[in-house]
Amino acid sequence: MITRREVALRLDIPIEMAARHGIPSRMGEAQLVKLEEDPPAWLLQSRANRTGKKPVWVQLTCDVCGYTEAVRPKKWWPTFTYISCSNHGFDEVPEPAAGLGRTECDGIGSQFIGITDEAPSGA
Repeated sequence: MITRREVALRLDIPIEMAARHGIPSRMGEAQLVKLEEDPPAWLLQSRANRTGKKPVWVQLTCDVCGYTEAVRPKKWWPTFTYISCSNHGFDEVPEPAAGLGRTECDGIGSQFIGITDEAPSGA
C-alpha cells in the first residue's frame, strides 16, 4: 500500500487535488497502475493545463550527505547553488567563488537550508 502523498508525487499533482478527487489515504500499487493507464477526465485536464514552467514536486538532495526529500516548491525559492541539511555547518559546503556573495535561506522542505551564491547587487 502506498500513501496519498506518494500517489500525488507519482501522478505529479498536488496532494490537495488527490484528496479532492477521491484518492484514498492508502492505495494499492495495482490501483495506481490502473489510474495511470486509464486516467480520469480531471487528471487529463490537469495535465493539459500544465505549462511546464513550475514543477508540482521537486527532489531536494543534501549536497553534503545525500539525504533526499520530495517537496512542493514555493514561488519564493531562488535557484539554489547548494542545498544542505540544517544539521550541517556552513563550512561543510564549498566556499563561494571569488566575487560572489552568499545568502542562506532556512525553511526549505522539512530540514534543508538553501544556499545561493551570486554577484552582489550593483556589481
